Amino acid sequence: MTALAIAVALGAILTTCAYLILLERKLSAWMQDRLGPNRVGPFGLLQPLADGLKLILKEEVIPDHVNRFLYLLGPAIAVFTTLLAFAVVPFGPVSQQPGTFPFVIAPGVDLGLVFIFAITSLSVYSIILGGWASNNKYSALGALRASAQVVSYEIPLGMSVVGLALLSRSMNLETILEQQAAAGLGGWNIWYQPLAALIFFTAALAESNRLPFDLTECEQELVGGFHTEYSGMKWAMFFLGEYTHMITISFLMSILFFGGWHFPVIAEAGSSYAGAWLVKVAVLLFKVSCFIVLIQLLRWTIPRFRFDQLMKLAWQVLIPLATANVVVVMSVLEFGLPRWWLLPASVGLFAAAGLMGTNNTWSGGTAMQGSAAARRNAVPAGAAASHH
Repeated sequence: MTALAIAVALGAILTTCAYLILLERKLSAWMQDRLGPNRVGPFGLLQPLADGLKLILKEEVIPDHVNRFLYLLGPAIAVFTTLLAFAVVPFGPVSQQPGTFPFVIAPGVDLGLVFIFAITSLSVYSIILGGWASNNKYSALGALRASAQVVSYEIPLGMSVVGLALLSRSMNLETILEQQAAAGLGGWNIWYQPLAALIFFTAALAESNRLPFDLTECEQELVGGFHTEYSGMKWAMFFLGEYTHMITISFLMSILFFGGWHFPVIAEAGSSYAGAWLVKVAVLLFKVSCFIVLIQLLRWTIPRFRFDQLMKLAWQVLIPLATANVVVVMSVLEFGLPRWWLLPASVGLFAAAGLMGTNNTWSGGTAMQGSAAARRNAVPAGAAASHH
């Protein structure tokens, strides 16, 4: 059964990645008032096959000035780490009964969250190795940005789920999902940890190098970024890893905060009607699809951050908020308060952070205006001497 689960998950992920590219192109065309791909097959549905065939048939070019081993290792790590992280993610109702489909490749991993964070953090090595091995200044700059970005956002990403683990008393994804399903709609973690969900989503998006956090491949500054020297399937493997990471983020958001496969009436913990497992899988995939579309829409909605803004968001906003959220959860559990206290506490922390950010923005803007006025009023030394 494990081999079957691996085959199903691998085939589904690779096929989904291909059609996510088509979906993103269609969404971007819709937002820009264009038609998008519509020539290959009915409604352009065969476009991913044509693109994949084109990339496979392209000549494998390896520049002479690169470190060949590290140059080839980078794309392989990008795909391997993102696929491996999916091993502990349940994609349906997990059953321990013999003879049933497991819906998870590696069931019963008690440190599932730690495993996912450990593996996904290794994906940055693909960017660092690819940028370093390319012997290209733009690729190297992209690799340096990636290392700083991942180190910064690993902290709020991990801390955002600490409160969740304390509430669930487990880091097993299956256990967290089952607890939410058993408690019903009111037991979804999004009601108790909305701030943690926002921090997790933002930090995970930054880790995946998606817009508005794609400073590692900023075309306006770094040509192509870390993959400037790559082409063909080696280039495609980086993006295969990116889209697989996007799928993993969407599954984690759905499972950790939105009840996974649970939905009132039609997909309850005790649902045992014929085809209940299929409905539960469909509910989970619907939630995952919503997050995937949201991530893709953000690409065409929010402009790219500057690098200093990226670092400030991590160190001055997300990390303090994640720390405060953990303290609040610990206090609620220590003093035996109802869990519903966490909702107004999260809203209060978010409002306080927004107020502090507004004050910093105004003070920063005033300082910048003052310095600009001082520069305009300053008289150059040469001009002053000639005047006298």
